[in-house]
Amino acid sequence: MSEMFCFQCEQTAGGKGCTKVGVCGKKPEVANKQDELTGAMIGLARAAAGKNPGQAADKLMMQGLFATITNVNFDEKRVDEMIAAVRAEKAKLDAAAQDFPAADLWSGNEDIVSLRSTLLLGLRGMAAYAWHAAALGKTDPEVTAWFYKGMKALGDEHSAEEWLGLLMEFGQVNLKCMGLLDDANTSAYGHPVPTTVPTLVEKGPFIVITGHDLHDLKQLLEQTAGKGINIYTHGEMLPAHAYPELKKYPHLKGNFGTAWQNQQKEFDNIPAPILYTTNCLMPPRVSYADRIFTTDVVGYPELKHITGEHGKKDFAPVIAKALELGGYKEDQHFTGINGGTQLVTGFARNTVMGVAGTVIDAVKAGAIKHFFLVGGCDGAKPGRNYYTRFVQQTPKDTVVLTLACGKYRFNDLDLGEIGGIPRLLDMGQCNDAYSAIQVAVALAGAFKCSVNELPLTLVLSWYEQKAVCILLTLLALGIKDIYIGPSLPAFLSGNVLNILVEKFNLHPITTPEEDLKAILG
Repeated sequence: MSEMFCFQCEQTAGGKGCTKVGVCGKKPEVANKQDELTGAMIGLARAAAGKNPGQAADKLMMQGLFATITNVNFDEKRVDEMIAAVRAEKAKLDAAAQDFPAADLWSGNEDIVSLRSTLLLGLRGMAAYAWHAAALGKTDPEVTAWFYKGMKALGDEHSAEEWLGLLMEFGQVNLKCMGLLDDANTSAYGHPVPTTVPTLVEKGPFIVITGHDLHDLKQLLEQTAGKGINIYTHGEMLPAHAYPELKKYPHLKGNFGTAWQNQQKEFDNIPAPILYTTNCLMPPRVSYADRIFTTDVVGYPELKHITGEHGKKDFAPVIAKALELGGYKEDQHFTGINGGTQLVTGFARNTVMGVAGTVIDAVKAGAIKHFFLVGGCDGAKPGRNYYTRFVQQTPKDTVVLTLACGKYRFNDLDLGEIGGIPRLLDMGQCNDAYSAIQVAVALAGAFKCSVNELPLTLVLSWYEQKAVCILLTLLALGIKDIYIGPSLPAFLSGNVLNILVEKFNLHPITTPEEDLKAILG
C-alpha cells in the first residue's frame, strides 16, 4: 500500500504519481492531511447547499484550496488547524453533512478520477486568484458561489459528459475570476507600463520578496521606506515593477535570481531575508533557512511566519533581519539564464491595446506574420530548454508574448523590434493570461475573425494548478491548437486526453524545429 498519492504537478514521480514522498518535498503525513482537508471542504460545501455560508466559510474555502497548491504549505500543524476550522464552520451550517472520504479522492473509474481531479486542481488554482483579489477588497458572488458548487460536485456522481460540462462551466467562471484580480490590481496600483528591470543587486541591506501577492509587496515597500533597505523581486513578483503605484518607490530596485526551481542554489548563503507570499517554496537549505519568512497560506515547519489582522501585516521581523545581515559588501552583477543583465516587463493589455493600431497595420503590411504566446510555469524537469530554443528560433517577423515564470527561460534575450514594437512582450504574472485573452479578442474583432483564425499560436508550459485553471479557461473559450509541455498531465487519463485532442486539437510539444514547421508551414 502506498504511503500517499499525489499527481497534481508536472514533475510527479515517474509521470504517474508520488506514492512515498512528494518530488516537491511534501511528506506523506502532509499529503494525507491535505487530502483530509479537501474532503472536509467537500463536507463544508455540502453543508452550505441552499444557504448563505458567510464570509468566514468563504475565506476558509479559498484558503484551504490555496494551501493545497504545489509548493505552498508543507506544515502539517497548519493544515490540521485548517481542517479543524473547516469542520467547525461546517457544524454551524449543517452538523449532519458528511466529509468526503480522503481515500476516495483518487480511487474509482480511471476516467472519472481524471475528470474529478481536473476540476479539483482547477479550483485550487482559481482559489489563489480569488484570494489575491479579496486581499484588495474585490470579490464576486458568482466566483465565490462556484467554489461551493465545484467542491460539492466533487463528492457527487456524474457521467463523463456532465463532468466535461462542469469543467467548461468552471473555465468561464475562472475567466471572471482572473478579470476580478486584474481589476483589483489595476484599481489599486494602476495599469502596468513598460519597465526595464535590472538584475544588479546593490551593496547594503536588502529584502527579496517572492510569490504573487502585490498587496504584501506594497506594505513591505511602505514599511521599509527611508530605512536604507532595498527591495528586490523574485520569480512571479517581477511584473510588480511595472505598476505605477509600486514603481514609484525608489528602493524597489530590481529583480533577484531567476525562476523558482533555482532558489536552493541562488539563495545559498544570501545575506538577506526572503519573504514568501505564495508558492513556489522549496524545502530550504540550512544556509538560508534562518532568513526565510512566510506569510498567508505559505507554510513550512520551523520557518518564521508573518500573520496579519484584516489584511494588515507587520514586517518588522523581516526588516530587522535585513539590517542584521547587512546585504552584500559590494554591488553584485547577476544575469538571467542566458546571460542577459536586464529584463523588460509591463506589456499588459492596456499597453498593448494602446499600440493596437500600429500592430494591426504591421500585420496588414506583412511586417508581423505571426504571434506566439509562450508562457506558463517553469520547473526543474529536463526538457524545459525547449521553450528557450523555441523562442530563439521564432522568425524575425513574429512577435512573442509571454507571462508567468516560464518566461525566465528566455526573458533576458534581446529579440529586437518590429517597427518600434519589441518582439518579446512580457504581459505579467500567470493570472495576466486575462490580459492575453483580452488582446486576442480585440485583435479578432479588428480583423473580423475568430480567435482561432488569428495568426496566433499558444505554446504553454505547465507545472502546477494555476496552469490547470488557465488551460480550462482557454478550452472553455473554444481556443484550439494549443501546444502544451514539457509533458502531459498525469491526471489526464488516456480517454480524457483523447477527448481534449479530438475536440480542441491539443498538441503535446515535440521539438522546436518540428513544432515551428507545423505552425508556420
